[in-house]
Amino acid sequence: MQTNFTLTQLANPDIAEADKILRACVHCGFCTATCPTYVLLGDELDSPRGRIYLIKEMLEHGRPATPDVVKHIDRCLSCLACMTTCPSGVHYMHLVDHARAHIEATYRRPAINRALRAILVWLLPNPSRLRLALIAGLVGKPFAPLFALLGLKPIAAMLRLAPATLPARPRSPGRQVFAAQGRRIGRVAVLSGCANQVLAPSINAATIRVLTRYGIEVVLAAGETCCGSLTHHMGREHEALLSARSNVDAWMREIEGEGLNAIVVTASGCGTTIKDYGFMLRGDNAYAAKAARVASLARDVSEYLYTLKGLAAARSTGLVVAYHAACSLQHGQKIVRQPKELLSKLGFVVKDIPEGHLCCGSAGTFNILEAEIAGRLRDRKIARIATLKPDVIAAGNIGCIAQIGAGTAIPIVHPVELVDWATGGPIPEVLQSDRAAVAQGSN
Repeated sequence: MQTNFTLTQLANPDIAEADKILRACVHCGFCTATCPTYVLLGDELDSPRGRIYLIKEMLEHGRPATPDVVKHIDRCLSCLACMTTCPSGVHYMHLVDHARAHIEATYRRPAINRALRAILVWLLPNPSRLRLALIAGLVGKPFAPLFALLGLKPIAAMLRLAPATLPARPRSPGRQVFAAQGRRIGRVAVLSGCANQVLAPSINAATIRVLTRYGIEVVLAAGETCCGSLTHHMGREHEALLSARSNVDAWMREIEGEGLNAIVVTASGCGTTIKDYGFMLRGDNAYAAKAARVASLARDVSEYLYTLKGLAAARSTGLVVAYHAACSLQHGQKIVRQPKELLSKLGFVVKDIPEGHLCCGSAGTFNILEAEIAGRLRDRKIARIATLKPDVIAAGNIGCIAQIGAGTAIPIVHPVELVDWATGGPIPEVLQSDRAAVAQGSN
């Protein structure tokens, strides 16, 4: 793609990066076939190629964002399926993130939308606040249809996504260390996460059990915070970079102290962002090198477990697992086979979901801010899952687990919970009421 940025514009490193990305695009349109919004809506401007044109025009002319541009950029899930499909290596992720920061800086959203986004930024990255909101959601959940009828679709979406059970208390702040069983062969930090702590603390608990079972010492670092993914994808770069710096500081203390072999992340959306810390902080002289080092150590939990020797089944399960490949894992981190091979090795019957490249509609806050499109994508995903007749669904991202779980009665867990169960840990709580699963697990 030909661009016409001025030398003055190109002196800005963000514009220079955008120019490089834009020039890589050859207009081929392969990306349209795998873009969820284009598949649903059929609008060229709701495809990666269309959005690239909009971003180019906006940045090249130094224009403030317009309502039309904002509409189409907001509809992007950042699922990154286009990057998997693109034969030219267009780094769409960095381009759309820059566009969102430009929108945040130049566009004043309607008051209700602005207030909603501010609430989400205040609420979701803070586990204590999120827990209180979820408790309130227990009371409001039956009224979700009423809010939808009143046109308050984001509130209705939040209530539908809220669990029907009391959320867990977030972990106590401060450093925690979990000793390896037997001879220690490695040491890792595990990201506590935000939503994980209150929605599904069982995920990190299972991770810690598996790692320590196989000789890995686990530390939860003092001072770690939200990974910054949510604010980053909302264009709020100041908040995102503050979170990134806090985590870099927390993990560098461990790296320079007793050392770390890896930083293990159980939410793939967080992992994609942490692996990008080096790029995000490339212009910060005080943090660039440290951020790159942290990013180089970041590993998805399935990616790390795949490297462990001696991982073996302690019981027979035989359950049929529909494996949902989270977009941030398969497209963002290019991790495709490791989770499935881990589960297969441990005796699960793993089945790929048809149209597995298409997003479930979670995408951070997308299922709240763009509830209608998200609902259509969720229903499409669940219909494909149903064709497999699985005993359980496995997904490597808490957002996907909440999104899919809100629309189906099929149990859904993180793959690490199945790995933990198969290697000697407890059966996942959502499977405990399934008598067939319990019977098979006791064999």
